[in-house]
Amino acid sequence: MQSQIASAFQNASDIDEAESILRSCVHCGFCTATCPTYQILGDELDGPRGRIYLIKDFLAGQETSSESLEHLDRCLLCRACETTCPSGVRYARLAEIGRREMDKKLTRPLPQHLARVVLRSIFPYPRRMQFLLRFAQAWKGVLREDWAARIPEPCESVDTLSQQGSVHPRVLLFDGCVQQVTTPNTNRALTRVLDHLGVSWALPASAGCCGALSLHLNAEEEAHDFMRRNIDVWWPWVEEGIEAILVSASGCASMLKEYGQSLQDDALYREKARRIAELVRDPADWMVSMGAGISAAKSPRSRIALHNPCSLQHAMGLHGQIEQLLQDAGYELLPVADGHLCCGSAGTYSLLQPELSGELQRRKLENLQAAHPDCIATANVGCQLYLQQKSQVPVQHWLQLLADVLPAQPALP
Repeated sequence: MQSQIASAFQNASDIDEAESILRSCVHCGFCTATCPTYQILGDELDGPRGRIYLIKDFLAGQETSSESLEHLDRCLLCRACETTCPSGVRYARLAEIGRREMDKKLTRPLPQHLARVVLRSIFPYPRRMQFLLRFAQAWKGVLREDWAARIPEPCESVDTLSQQGSVHPRVLLFDGCVQQVTTPNTNRALTRVLDHLGVSWALPASAGCCGALSLHLNAEEEAHDFMRRNIDVWWPWVEEGIEAILVSASGCASMLKEYGQSLQDDALYREKARRIAELVRDPADWMVSMGAGISAAKSPRSRIALHNPCSLQHAMGLHGQIEQLLQDAGYELLPVADGHLCCGSAGTYSLLQPELSGELQRRKLENLQAAHPDCIATANVGCQLYLQQKSQVPVQHWLQLLADVLPAQPALP
């Protein structure tokens, strides 16, 4: 694809990167076949190829309206197009740059702007989110049915696992922000599995939001601040030689894997960021690579429909590891149609684009429940919470299923 960058953008540090990505696109259109929003809307501008053209025209200095930004906002950043693309176009990175620059030039309607500020002010901060969640749970009975369905059931304190673990751990765990408030049992399940395998771990209490929410809402500097804070927290352990940082929320893991890219212009942090990105591992991928697995004390005989999050299969390119671990543990995995498509959660997307998100949720649950599973398993907190809203069967993190088959007493190292 031919491109020419307007002089107004020449000073942006990553514009050369954007131009390189633009030039790598051969506008073949294969990406449209796997784009969830194109499948629903049927509009070329609501598919990857059309959005690439919108970004190209904008960066070339052509007049751009808020309608272009709306088409970019409708993108889930699921990255299914990247999995399909024969040319290796880094669409998500291009969309990140394009949305950021377009957001600077165009004025959003006040309700949109305020919604984004509120989301950025609450979700990355566990204490604030916990307060809001408890308030919402207390009033759940008087809310509209569709809003009440969005509110997770009460859970234990966010501090349960903080600062626990070994003084000299082999691996670090990451609690993030949303997961530690809404589904703390996920990391509890991970610690049970690690204890059973004889792997020492630690969960630093002061690590926080990975920065993905801020970055996807075009607050780049805010996102970078979250990243730097996490790097500072983990670096003493990195220097001591930890083996990996295990991240049980695949949405966070995919963001952490891109710290090196995000902080590439930060002379103080770029090398540390690259090292952190190298250490970040999905627990299933790490376990399989280590030859570790769980043999069930007794066969669970449960039929599972697995939803692989976009962040796992498209952003990190992982396939088959969770399936292997669950099958080895005795679970029966059912076939699921269109497993490559997004469930519609996509971070804050379900709140900012409820109609499109709702249709994707409906389609995904129809496919997941087609074979009448006992349970739906997934690897990301956002997908888990979103699917549970309308699911007719329980939705659990796969680590919980693995922990459920462990013997009563953990095995010694």
